[in-house]
Amino acid sequence: MKTFQEFGLHEHIIKAIDELGFEKPTPIQEKTLPFLLNSSQDVVALAQTGTGKTAAFGLPMIHKIEWKNKSVQGIVLCPTRELCMQITNDLDYFSKYVEGVFVVPVYGGTSIDKQITALKRGGQIVVGTPGRVLDLIKRKKLLLNKIKYLVLDEADEMLNMGFKEDLDSILSKTPDGRQSMLFSATMPKGIANIAKKYMQNAEEISAGKKNIGAENVQHHYYAVQASNRYLALKRIADYYPNIYGIVFCRTRRETKEVSEKLMADGYNADALHGDLSQAQRDHVMNRFRKKNLQILVATDVAARGLDVNDLSHIINYNIPDELEAYIHRSGRTGRAGKHGISITIIHGRETNKIAQLEKIVGKGFERKEVPGGKEICEKQLFTLIDKVEWVEVNESTIEEYLDIIYKKLAWLSREELIKRFVSVEFNRFLSYYKDAPDLNIKTQKRGEQREGRRDRGGRGQSNFTRFHINLGSKNKVSAIDLISLINKHTGNNSIEIGKIEILKTFSFFEIEKSFEKQLKEAFKDVHRDGIKVKIEVSKNKEKPDLSKRFKKKKSRSGKRRFR
Repeated sequence: MKTFQEFGLHEHIIKAIDELGFEKPTPIQEKTLPFLLNSSQDVVALAQTGTGKTAAFGLPMIHKIEWKNKSVQGIVLCPTRELCMQITNDLDYFSKYVEGVFVVPVYGGTSIDKQITALKRGGQIVVGTPGRVLDLIKRKKLLLNKIKYLVLDEADEMLNMGFKEDLDSILSKTPDGRQSMLFSATMPKGIANIAKKYMQNAEEISAGKKNIGAENVQHHYYAVQASNRYLALKRIADYYPNIYGIVFCRTRRETKEVSEKLMADGYNADALHGDLSQAQRDHVMNRFRKKNLQILVATDVAARGLDVNDLSHIINYNIPDELEAYIHRSGRTGRAGKHGISITIIHGRETNKIAQLEKIVGKGFERKEVPGGKEICEKQLFTLIDKVEWVEVNESTIEEYLDIIYKKLAWLSREELIKRFVSVEFNRFLSYYKDAPDLNIKTQKRGEQREGRRDRGGRGQSNFTRFHINLGSKNKVSAIDLISLINKHTGNNSIEIGKIEILKTFSFFEIEKSFEKQLKEAFKDVHRDGIKVKIEVSKNKEKPDLSKRFKKKKSRSGKRRFR
């Protein structure tokens, strides 16, 4: 493996990265740096979050720009304010000893006037979010006609967040002959289309396989009833007393509910979602970065661009609607050579999604049993004992109290003292988990028939109601769209959704019978793309018999034919 000095970077840049403690380049840096330093060819680079992508494109760009020329020569587009600030800080550090180089961050949620003033003062590199960059271009305050370097960082995330039109507008205003660098963790069709449309003969560089999760991450899943999802989350948090991680939820509402429940139950947690002001968001993130919070509950959108190291766990409270988003979630742990665990809580009818995730990630998922009261109490007990054993004693502070403490406890034997000491902290766990029920459910083995589907038509699931809906593939409805529609209008992500059949002009789906009335109420006045959505309990429990649509009719020859 090469060192940074061997790549031929300017001595001022080497001095800065030496101070930062960079010793050896990461795999993506080792492959990307020599190429970008010695070529003007476009690049598509595939690497996971946390693998050193900023240095991979930032160091060559700082090395190659004209330091004395104050016009904008490079622009970095990224999905969120947090990532924008992170990239800006990194580039500032890399160019610390390069006189005259300035990096200007531009993003929404703050005064545009200050950013305009910063642009007027001059900066060779602009780092920004697509919306704010486009706004500044339209105001003619940001000119891209002279840029030589264009970077799309976390390009797949920008597409997922709906920035495609903004990106198209921005890229169309950049000059021919620029060097374009597209960095992404996954390679969906949208990214391939951007590369084809805006890049010339791009070199593809990959630090690992496409769409593959981080190597140092273990993947576990727990299967429970949908209604027991929160109880399972609590037990997982209790089983890992030193947890430092993010719990991912599907919606803002669910994020609020879960975080509020955790805080009310005494957990060191808080929420990050789109309803927070920027000041509130910064406050929560500062607490989390400083580890004053153990658990951050967030949506995918709110968590994008977070720069947090040393996460021990990622917990998927729900499987993401877009399964590839799982790679971004799980990639937030197991960074910089450290190990992490990505946990997914599923209900019984989501086992097939685990198989799909295994294909996307390229790794097996291990089925775990939700720990019971005994296991949790044991884990908490020995964690407490370890803390006591290795706690740092500040004798100068407590010395004046020791005589009184010794006298007060002198009547207790060593064994009795230990019992009482442990019980002070431990009794609440023993009390809470006394007679705790088993939350685990039996799920089918992959490829086997589900239990209970043995009566006529293969449907013995008495706990589910089958509905008909007047939307199908003709209306551009997929199974994910249907799930999102149900979650959105019922406002309840805990409803267990069973088998879904998408046909051309209509579809069938199953939900838990106990939510039948709620679903009917929720869809009384729902429209989608100008069509009034109608749902009703399916009278025919079987699959539709398509043969009944064809009637026999005699032809002139006397033979029967189908019409």
